[in-house]
Amino acid sequence: MYYPRVEIDLNKLRHNVRVLVNMCKMHGIDVAGVTKVFCGDPHITKAYVEGGVKYLADSRIENLIKLKDIDLPKILIRIPMISEVDRVVEYADISLNSEIETIKAISNEAKKKGKIHNIILMVDLGDLREGYFNEEELYDVVEDVLDMDGIKLIGLGTNLTCYGGVIPDEDNLGRLVKIKKNIKEKFRVDLEIISGGNSSSLHLLMKEKTVDGINMLRLGEVLVLGRETAYGDKVKDTHDDCFQLVAEIVEIKEKPSVPIGQIGMDAFGNVPTFSDKGIRKRIICAIGKQDVDIDSIIPVDEDIDILGASSDHLILDGTDCKIDYRVGDKIRFNLTYSGILRVMTSEYVKKDIKN
Repeated sequence: MYYPRVEIDLNKLRHNVRVLVNMCKMHGIDVAGVTKVFCGDPHITKAYVEGGVKYLADSRIENLIKLKDIDLPKILIRIPMISEVDRVVEYADISLNSEIETIKAISNEAKKKGKIHNIILMVDLGDLREGYFNEEELYDVVEDVLDMDGIKLIGLGTNLTCYGGVIPDEDNLGRLVKIKKNIKEKFRVDLEIISGGNSSSLHLLMKEKTVDGINMLRLGEVLVLGRETAYGDKVKDTHDDCFQLVAEIVEIKEKPSVPIGQIGMDAFGNVPTFSDKGIRKRIICAIGKQDVDIDSIIPVDEDIDILGASSDHLILDGTDCKIDYRVGDKIRFNLTYSGILRVMTSEYVKKDIKN
């Protein structure tokens, strides 16, 4: 067995997906399962498919290419680069868009390939990441897009909380539905998808405050961790440990808690500070900042404190542990969403998928 490794429990993940898909279905909402956190691994994605997602979604076209043999519509959820439109048209069925020049490039590429590419126009409802903020500009773009060959406008979408932390609510999502109705009146086009954001929108469903007209959510974090991301509340009957990091101990020594000598910058250009707690049992594990953000890992053993890390070494305080750890023993960590993303991206962390 190789370490460090991340263990992925597909049974728990599949269960989470089913719970969330059923919750959304009760409110007339389809789920696009976001696969970016595990880099579009087809074996893990199978749990999404078996759990009942209607779409697969990813921010990287490289990940959608990995999923090309899975028979579900695929959505590129990062605004396409003009330099990648050939692959977008080839491997994504739907893309989220907010720039007319990019849409024109997609149209031209789709015509060359003899395809129809579906697009969702993004609307900025105040979070100030991607999307049309000016409503009149959006209507101008809709008019242009409807005249283009090779593409089909199928919906509107928005993104909230990811940048500005704006909470999805009945007012801002209601505005998205109103814009959809305006487009129907102006252009006689009834858009089939109104994508009301990501895992942060789940808090509305949990409070039975759904917005009529929102019929798709792009869910990632809530599927793998069982919590909505507006307030961090856990979804009932879900698991938060579908992904666990396991690291091996390579050194255990009794050492002072404060370095000896003049303190300068560490390996990352920061000047560290320390609290003098006397002599402590320091445990070093073979994993570091090249593989994971140490703020995104949580020791399963609650008596372990994380002291810090260099590129390759994770330094822990095991003084208060009830377990008598030895060199060669393994330490388990639960992971935040960013923690899963980092360890799944690192080629140095082995992936142990358990069915």
